[in-house]
Amino acid sequence: MSRPADPLAAPSQAAPAARLEAPKDALARPLNSLRVSLIDTCNLRCNYCMPGEDYVWLPWDDILDVDETGRLVEAFTGLGVDKVRLTGGEPLMRREVEQVVERLATIPGIRDLSLTTNGLLLARHAEALARAGLHRATVSLDTLRADRFRQLTRRDGLHHVLDGIEAASCAGLGRLKINTVVIRGFNDDELVGLIEFGKQAGAEVRFIEYMDVGGATQWSIDRVVARRQMLAALEEHFGPIRELSENGSAPANHYCLPDGTVFGIIASTTEPFCRTCDRSRLTADGVWFLCLYAAEGLDLRTPLRDGASTGELRELIAGTWIGRTDRGAEERARLNSLRGPLYQIEDLRKDPHREMHTRGG
Repeated sequence: MSRPADPLAAPSQAAPAARLEAPKDALARPLNSLRVSLIDTCNLRCNYCMPGEDYVWLPWDDILDVDETGRLVEAFTGLGVDKVRLTGGEPLMRREVEQVVERLATIPGIRDLSLTTNGLLLARHAEALARAGLHRATVSLDTLRADRFRQLTRRDGLHHVLDGIEAASCAGLGRLKINTVVIRGFNDDELVGLIEFGKQAGAEVRFIEYMDVGGATQWSIDRVVARRQMLAALEEHFGPIRELSENGSAPANHYCLPDGTVFGIIASTTEPFCRTCDRSRLTADGVWFLCLYAAEGLDLRTPLRDGASTGELRELIAGTWIGRTDRGAEERARLNSLRGPLYQIEDLRKDPHREMHTRGG
């Protein structure tokens, strides 16, 4: 049964709360970047994210409406968050996605408002998203082969993704990025082809090491292609590769091919960057996770709906962030040969917030 559209609430007219001093956590990491999930449902079933076909979705009444999302984001921006990325599930399945973008685009202090999508619906939304104020988009594309796309996602639709990438470029959605999860024995022979595709599409390709989070119940260390292995394969084809200067807290290390093409690698499995991580995640129903690997999150929907002011929400968020010690990827890496999937199906079914499609990537 499909969910009804949530009615659009009018933007809050409350006076803006005073800005608090930007908090730092126990490891002196600032709160700069927020992933905001708009919906937990998805129109693909990628097996590294969603191991099954049937799911119990979050109750629609629990999903934040447009203004509730805006109010929580305003609380975060008052604490130093200046980068907001919209995620899912698949965020373009949210009927009000353009209205959410329009609402967030009015918030002072957001210098980077982006969206990550699987691309299936991007062609029909790209122009409207640009008009609403979205700065840029990132598209997940793990293969250029239709048969592999179908095997990975359990759906057809590669041509829709490619159309979406072209539409995003035509709509002027900033510097387009393409995210590719690299899995040994599946798509690790497509690195060169994806770089060439990125050149043609005017997009930066970012290769991501296969991670043992959420629904990656078939994960094993043997299927991880490490950053050094990716670089070796690319260098064998393109020639010497130059590493660019570090980009602060950004998850990707950037590299330059001899012809000037820039690409990125996110090596959070073999070389975690926890010590500089400034990211946290807000689910579609208002649960805040301080780490991608965190088992539990903080419910912000309840105080919001109970009438908490923006200032009170900021105090709650700041107080929680100050106590943050999360280093989930580092702790997982230390397991070495004992490392397996973070969760199995039965654990995911006990708590849907542990699913990657619920908390966002």
